[in-house]
Amino acid sequence: MDSIHFRSTDIPQTGTMNILIVFTIPCFMASYSRSAPLPEKSALVADPQFQEIVQRSRSLIQKILLSIPDTHKSCIHTETLRLDSSENGNLVIMASNIGIPSAPVIKAVSESFTLEASLSQMSEGLQVHQALLSAVSPRLENKDRVTELMADIRDLTIQINKMLKMVQTETVAQPTPTPRALRLPGEYEVQVAAHLTLVQLQSFGQDMVHCLRGLDQSNEETES
Repeated sequence: MDSIHFRSTDIPQTGTMNILIVFTIPCFMASYSRSAPLPEKSALVADPQFQEIVQRSRSLIQKILLSIPDTHKSCIHTETLRLDSSENGNLVIMASNIGIPSAPVIKAVSESFTLEASLSQMSEGLQVHQALLSAVSPRLENKDRVTELMADIRDLTIQINKMLKMVQTETVAQPTPTPRALRLPGEYEVQVAAHLTLVQLQSFGQDMVHCLRGLDQSNEETES
């Protein structure tokens, strides 16, 4: 059985806290914080092709973040489920019962965290959300916006994987997205699954904005 399929009584304390943190910490702060410069700007990061992909990725993640509120509005009709609700953290047990995993925690590149590791987390997180949306979308009455969002996530994943391939010292096969078998016995569970996926994607996307800003040298030129 897939590792994300667990009962609320089986959740390790650390796992519960990870999911709780994802759904309760305000995500908007990342977009306003100025990222610290890389400890060492390698020739690869400065490469025009790499920078072009960075800037394309920044544009795509901004598009995704801007589309999340409308996507949520289009498919979530349960009034108590709101993107900015302080009650989202109370759904942590339900998220676990449904089978929604927490996203990887992205860290900005630093002396103790490599560019490859940061890009790997971005790629993994995007694939997690793509799989979650793929699992829940067939159960949604209005899935058009979700389908569009999934297309943007796929395009962004391609760009991140391009950068990842450039930084890897050895050729590593890109993992195939793992389908998610969510437990959705009723309409309310479907609504909660879609809601929490979008909430988590929004937070994850804000972290991506922060990390990609640190890789974009044109951003430094503008701020200098």
